[in-house]
Amino acid sequence: MLLQDYNTVVTGAARGLGAAAARRFVAEGARTVVSDMDEAGALECARSIDPTGRRAIGVRCDVSSHEDCARLVATAEEFFGAPIDVFLAHAGVGFVGRLTEVEVERIRRAIEVNVLGSVFSAQAALHSLTKSPRASLLFTSSLQGVMGRPLRSVYTASKHAIVGLVKGLALEFGPQGVRVNAIAPAATDTPHLRAMLAATTADVDEAVRNVAASMPLGWLPTPEDFADAAVFLASPAARSITGHTLLLDSGAAAGIFKREPA
Repeated sequence: MLLQDYNTVVTGAARGLGAAAARRFVAEGARTVVSDMDEAGALECARSIDPTGRRAIGVRCDVSSHEDCARLVATAEEFFGAPIDVFLAHAGVGFVGRLTEVEVERIRRAIEVNVLGSVFSAQAALHSLTKSPRASLLFTSSLQGVMGRPLRSVYTASKHAIVGLVKGLALEFGPQGVRVNAIAPAATDTPHLRAMLAATTADVDEAVRNVAASMPLGWLPTPEDFADAAVFLASPAARSITGHTLLLDSGAAAGIFKREPA
């Protein structure tokens, strides 16, 4: 019970990694506000975690809206009757495409959600976190937050921005006792990844195995791995860690890797 009686908020938590983190926070003793732009998904996730509504509630929030972020924090404080202890800014959108060929609105949306959404989430959350004696502000970056990848220039730029934001906020709010960190996962074995692969291949399982084989450890991180990392960074076990981006990448960022034939 590493988060016993903690008050936590997770954005982008209707499904996937965010939902796994919200579920694990409650399992570790926390109360959690599950937020997502998909209100029905947020409510369903919260109900699946705690049907009584005492330990988890769902709230709609479009993080690209400053007003939505402020309402989310106000709703969370009302639900907890106390300040937020842990805020995980996970909400984000993907982006794939050659920069010279993609629509302006797709570029704008990726920046609005991934960059401005992270900034607006932090701005709202910090008003509450600075009142907590065990405050932790977490972000989800990506392996593309520390590396580049073709056809993902806008996504890479947005996730690099989060790494910089973490460093700046760690310095700015460390004196007030707020720790600020990020988790940077590689491709993670989720239904979303499998759906993306299904658009380009008939053998999704083989495609997943090929992606996993490209990593030194030979496996893809799972949503549960992400949740483990979030719990660790939020917990007293990480009390001296701030300004850090934790790679969750099965070794992919360590360098050039080519698996030797068996």
